[in-house]
Amino acid sequence: MAKKEKDFVKEITPMEEDFSRWYTDVILKNELVDYSPVKGFMVIRPYGYALWEKIQSYADEKFKATGHKNMYFPLLIPESLLNKEKEHVEGFAPEVAWVTRGGNQELAEKLVIRPTSETIICHMYKKWLSSYRELPYLYNQWCSVVRWEKTTRPFLRTSEFLWQEGHTLHETEEEAQKETLQMLDIYRQVAEDLMAMPVVIGQKSEKEKFAGAHATYTMEALMHDGQALQAGTSHNLGQHFTKAFDIKFQGRSGKEEYPYHTSWGISTRLIGGLIMVHSDNRGLVLPPKMAPTQVVIIPIAQKKEGVLEKANELYDLLKAKGIRVELDDSTENSSGWKFNQYEMKGYPIRIEIGPRDIESNQAIAVRRDKLEKEIISLSNIDETLSEMLDSMQKDMFEKAKAHREAHTYIVKDYEEYKKDLPNKPGFAKMMWCGCRECEDKLKEETGASIRCIPFEQENLGNKCHICGKEAKYMIYVARAY
Repeated sequence: MAKKEKDFVKEITPMEEDFSRWYTDVILKNELVDYSPVKGFMVIRPYGYALWEKIQSYADEKFKATGHKNMYFPLLIPESLLNKEKEHVEGFAPEVAWVTRGGNQELAEKLVIRPTSETIICHMYKKWLSSYRELPYLYNQWCSVVRWEKTTRPFLRTSEFLWQEGHTLHETEEEAQKETLQMLDIYRQVAEDLMAMPVVIGQKSEKEKFAGAHATYTMEALMHDGQALQAGTSHNLGQHFTKAFDIKFQGRSGKEEYPYHTSWGISTRLIGGLIMVHSDNRGLVLPPKMAPTQVVIIPIAQKKEGVLEKANELYDLLKAKGIRVELDDSTENSSGWKFNQYEMKGYPIRIEIGPRDIESNQAIAVRRDKLEKEIISLSNIDETLSEMLDSMQKDMFEKAKAHREAHTYIVKDYEEYKKDLPNKPGFAKMMWCGCRECEDKLKEETGASIRCIPFEQENLGNKCHICGKEAKYMIYVARAY
């Protein structure tokens, strides 16, 4: 490999040396985002936005299959609406961005740039809803929100981010709970089936739940560095907001009733998770279902007779098969440079084809996750590559799951856990009494937090690891982004 091509890879800081710098190098050198003139705001470039589109289209199809419809609500929310629900406004007050002037005039009432849309949506739902016959309301919007963060990192925590927020109303508490868990499972499918990112699902503690929620459910993923990422949440809001906004409907008995309310969301934060779960020191590693381009064809000695013709023939064949394919027949850079370029960009499979390959009716395939060359026949190459892509998707999920399992351990002694945590990052499973004091103590003494109370409970003993009192739950604990 030429010196220039070696240096090309070295531009990415090894994750073992500086994980934060590695992450920044991967996203900037692959042109996923760039920094905007306003601190904490990011410009999502085409390659980064293509990843969001994969998440968006997959999730949107699932939403619509379960009866949800998309709407759009305004960016600006009057201060009086935000103040209608005390817990909610207190939860978001530190992050709120305000609009106080319109042109040259002071506004009569301050407007908040939406940090989330419960208040404006509830205002409209009150206006529209009249009878149980209209329920359920199954609505969603794709938009951006602004939360003025002090410490930011592209995708993971930015002052503005893209997301979807579903807001539904139901006649009964049971229907609302069913909806809340249904949407959490759709998020799990987005993470595991599309992104090959294994998650732990469960309920948030009272401290960690959404401001104003009856209950918050979450999916938590484990990153390469052993820190957790909250990857999506679904909230059963009960009648908290519907009572605050006086949303009523005529029930089956003829009496006025308050509906039950849910909200749920995933965001561009998932792209940060995708990077930190799968990628390596050479750059991105993308699961085939997520990759904007699944196969890149690189002709070798392309000036020789028949090479470009065969490469184009192969391109047409794969495209007709439904494989997302590119052909790089540019002449500015060497083949070695191209190999490094597409490895860094995370293209799942690279196909090399030159004169000798054509003579032998073969091509060389390189899977990005393995970086091993494999000779494949040109006969039925479309079928072969489809199978390789399917296999890679499954293998990446299993590899990520194995990493999570290798970094998930059972706490036996709280004092030992505190001592070991700096050198033993990952998910810690422990027993908890359920009291806020122990949760606060855990955070203060370790910097770790309760990520969730998993649906799949294990009995690790009958005493709380933190205080020694009777335990109620097995919990997942980790430091988190």
